[in-house]
Amino acid sequence: MTAGGTGTGRTTAVRARGVAKTFGDVVALDHVDLDVEAGQVHGLIGPNGAGKSTLLGLLLGLAVADAGRLEILGTPVGRSLVVPAGVAGFVDEPGLYPSLTARQNLTAFSLLRGGPVPDVEEALDQVGLRDVADDRVRGFSLGMRQRLGLASAMLDRPRLLVLDEPANGLDPAGRRHVNTVIARLAEAGTAVVLSSHRMDDLAELCSEVTLLSTGRVVFSGPVEKLAAETGDLDHRLRTTDVTAAAGLVAATPGLRLVPAEDRTWTDPEVLVVRGPAAALDALVARLVGAGIGLRELGPVVPPLEAAFLALTADDDDDDRDGDGDHHHDAVRGAA
Repeated sequence: MTAGGTGTGRTTAVRARGVAKTFGDVVALDHVDLDVEAGQVHGLIGPNGAGKSTLLGLLLGLAVADAGRLEILGTPVGRSLVVPAGVAGFVDEPGLYPSLTARQNLTAFSLLRGGPVPDVEEALDQVGLRDVADDRVRGFSLGMRQRLGLASAMLDRPRLLVLDEPANGLDPAGRRHVNTVIARLAEAGTAVVLSSHRMDDLAELCSEVTLLSTGRVVFSGPVEKLAAETGDLDHRLRTTDVTAAAGLVAATPGLRLVPAEDRTWTDPEVLVVRGPAAALDALVARLVGAGIGLRELGPVVPPLEAAFLALTADDDDDDRDGDGDHHHDAVRGAA
């Protein structure tokens, strides 16, 4: 495989091999590999301090790796804080001018970057901020600042967009709006790398994810494969006949009831059933065959979240991003 390609005709936006970064005695990244293709939304997940912010900072040119190879948009990135044109995004929170309005912020960013002046009004409209374009940013909520940061990153139509918790502080409508914008950018060919603690957003947006734990990659691949790593899952089961349903669970190979004392809640009308998906399918068939109404059947913990918890069970909560956090209040635009 050559730089900038995958051997399948698709362009590689990010290719990292053995990337390492330390801050004093803290190992933030421990020989990390990462591949992101153009038009792909790639999720970066892990506990607090797993190294996510450090890796995002490397992609934005806010820090340099101590070891390993990193190629961005087909260009090797060396020991200087320089990334190729076409890269934009932010880590932690976007850096904004609080005394300026939303429109003035975007205009200032476009002038600082040089080149043709982009369509500021279109960017505001895309993130749903046109109605508050003339309001000063100091009065914005966290979610509004996140959306303005996304608008700033989109000004130069980046080929690689790097976002840290883009849905942070957003209400459901705002989150849906931002997810739609990200999905459209990917459809147009932009590679997107985003970190998030929201497993539902990752499942909706991402085709692949990389899971970091204490600076190391513990999983990288399709979202469906990560969800399958969980094995047996606990499911809530609500039917029209609790007693009969419990008997069918006990009679279905591979399934068992979770005792009430092992649950986090008590509801006599709900059973908790543990087992693989195939066995649950068999249970549904038996319930229908017995004439028992099925009111609810769903995972207690979503599969993606369950996999996350299982694969990071031994991780501690130390802040391994270390000194990388001083890069956070930044927005990086295409040079």
